Amino acid sequence: MKMIIVIYLNTILQFLVSCHINQSQEKKAEIMNKKLEKITLGGGCFWCLSPCFEMLDGVNKVTVGYSGGEYENANYQDVCTGLTDHAEVVELEYNPEEISLLEILDIFWYLHDPTQLNRQGNDIGRQYRSIIFYRTEEQKILAEESLKKSEKSDLWKGKYVTEINPFKDFYPAEEYHQNYFIHNPNQPYCSVLIAPKIQKFRTKYNYKLKSEFQKRNNQI
Repeated sequence: MKMIIVIYLNTILQFLVSCHINQSQEKKAEIMNKKLEKITLGGGCFWCLSPCFEMLDGVNKVTVGYSGGEYENANYQDVCTGLTDHAEVVELEYNPEEISLLEILDIFWYLHDPTQLNRQGNDIGRQYRSIIFYRTEEQKILAEESLKKSEKSDLWKGKYVTEINPFKDFYPAEEYHQNYFIHNPNQPYCSVLIAPKIQKFRTKYNYKLKSEFQKRNNQI
């Protein structure tokens, strides 16, 4: 009888401990979600931007997709026509306590040429325009300040044509576009255009990267 009581009490104790752990984990996740913010950025082909932003410490998630147009349920085939007015974008979910929006925008200016109108290099069309979609008035103010500061620097020559617009909607791109560079490093566009951009980015911003992406002993 004593053994049965002990087993029963142990079972109850384990159940209570399990409930406490689950509640703690849920509370922790809820607190973390409250801290996270989002910003949506367009600067040419989203294949080029996403692998760099994914490496940044403080960036929790990067999703490529389409934003800024009038058509619902945007898809790659329609957006590529340039008629939907959607831009190829990356949506960043980040922790402002670990990386500020101004830091993200500094990197955004570095990763693309904001003086090129409706294009990035050989990628031509409205879908490749330079654009920032803000979600709050604070994000708008910071974006405008960041643009003016970068434009006055010697990073790029010429007037910035980046649009700063209120966020309306975001349509995630097809699954094969997510982490495209990681899955297709030997594809010509990736090896010729994206890989050198990533190497240059990692050299300049090594100190801002997640530990697993930081260069050590000159290794890429």
